[in-house]
Amino acid sequence: MDSRLFIKGLAVGLSIAAPVGPIGVLCIRRSLRDGAWAGFTAGMGAATADAAYGCVAGFGLTAISGALIRQQFWLRLIGGLFLCYLGVRSFLSRPSTEAAPQGEGGLLFVYGSTLALTLANPATILSFAVVFAAFGLGASLSYMAAASLVLGVFMGSALWWLTLSTCIGAVRSQVNSAWMTAVNRLSGATLVGFGLYALLVS
Repeated sequence: MDSRLFIKGLAVGLSIAAPVGPIGVLCIRRSLRDGAWAGFTAGMGAATADAAYGCVAGFGLTAISGALIRQQFWLRLIGGLFLCYLGVRSFLSRPSTEAAPQGEGGLLFVYGSTLALTLANPATILSFAVVFAAFGLGASLSYMAAASLVLGVFMGSALWWLTLSTCIGAVRSQVNSAWMTAVNRLSGATLVGFGLYALLVS
């Protein structure tokens, strides 16, 4: 493994994951409602998607990236509608101090829904391409070098979600029902806003 590229990938993963967007809102809400583990699981769905798009950019898979970008209208449409659905459900949900039932929001659903939402934004590939270029990383990397880079991206993204979910989960016990109601309203409205934005630009 190329440790130099791994460290660069770590920095890339952190820089892509850290800005607060719809996935960050979902992770924060999950951590508050269901605990740090649920929030981290949501984040790992995003980290997996980041690693997948990092593979596309790092290994120079132009055919795949081109196909995804050509279909970005439908991906944004589906992703935007799903964000609106999650936002409305969050806005209307009642605060609860117990974890959600497995049938309604089990860890597999949490992971899968976050993975799908992150993958529904093919512009992420362009973000990776720009960041890779800024770090002086071209598409002509060897397979071993690209693998080191992608592993770093995954670990950097996972590190961010672990830190965020742990910090939010640590203050969960201090959040009462009134605060959770406010969080549900704010996170729901924010998610609907992100969803409407995705629909408007698709």
